[in-house]
Amino acid sequence: MRVHAAGTALRADQVPLPEPGAREVRVRVLACGVCRTDLHVTDGELPDVPYPVTPGHEIVGRVERVGSDVSRLRVGDRVGVPWLGWTCGVCDYCRAGLENLCERARFTGYTLQGGYAELVVADERYCCQVPAQYSDAAAAPLLCAGLIGFRAYRAAGGGTLGLYGFGAAAHLLAQVARAEGRKVFAFTRPGDRIAQQFALDLGAAWAGGSDETPPEPLDAAILFAPVGALVPAALACVRKGGRVVCAGIHMSDLPSFPYRLLWGERSIRSVANLTRADAEEFMRLAASVHLDPQVEVFPLERANEALRRLRVGELRGAAVLVPSHER
Repeated sequence: MRVHAAGTALRADQVPLPEPGAREVRVRVLACGVCRTDLHVTDGELPDVPYPVTPGHEIVGRVERVGSDVSRLRVGDRVGVPWLGWTCGVCDYCRAGLENLCERARFTGYTLQGGYAELVVADERYCCQVPAQYSDAAAAPLLCAGLIGFRAYRAAGGGTLGLYGFGAAAHLLAQVARAEGRKVFAFTRPGDRIAQQFALDLGAAWAGGSDETPPEPLDAAILFAPVGALVPAALACVRKGGRVVCAGIHMSDLPSFPYRLLWGERSIRSVANLTRADAEEFMRLAASVHLDPQVEVFPLERANEALRRLRVGELRGAAVLVPSHER
């Protein structure tokens, strides 16, 4: 399923069988999660999208062919293919351990072809192991909602945590936070009682609209909703010294707000992409903590419907696409 121009629907295309390069593997897709970043790709909200492109970067698949220099993976291995697909390894960021900021990085489902497909090629060095206890569909949202969410979670620090936008990432991070004994406050679209009840069912101490004030100040807030107006709203709910972390790759413009909301050593920061070390750490955590990813499975050919449901907030948890050969 490829998008050929910004703002157009995905369509099913027949393309040549992808052949792996020397350090690459060809992966038969078992499941691919649907992420809000996929909407940014299809809507043209990211720079220089190389249309036509196959979205999808939460890929769980099985290796069916390996390149001549592949050493880590073998035919038959189940692997995850995440957002970060390649980095240069020589720039200042890469050498400083910040490969997520590499200026030449390539990203699955954006500048590399992604997993809304039956087959995908990936660099073996950027594939990750997926804990065996998760089914293919349940494992798919771990590859971005989990990984990027976890990077944002670490950046937020400890204490009481607010989660703005209770979708695929937040519903996983709420479970991680509760397993670590943290109190979670969930913020949804105003009036979205279904999402609020979903958060309470997963252990949130309180759930309300993003226009509401929680019953106690937050130590940190993570924004998964790409709405710039939520930044000052979150700052108003965070105690002195607290942090507001913006976890998305795209966000609408921030409105002006009074300095008093930031004063008191509050801070705002963003999270960009992920590193391979992030993936290894989070997958170890996912193997040791019982996470219960809530997924709704769609046939691959219904990718447009899954994206529409994501756009309007009709999903509970995460949408996952499954190719016909897996059904």
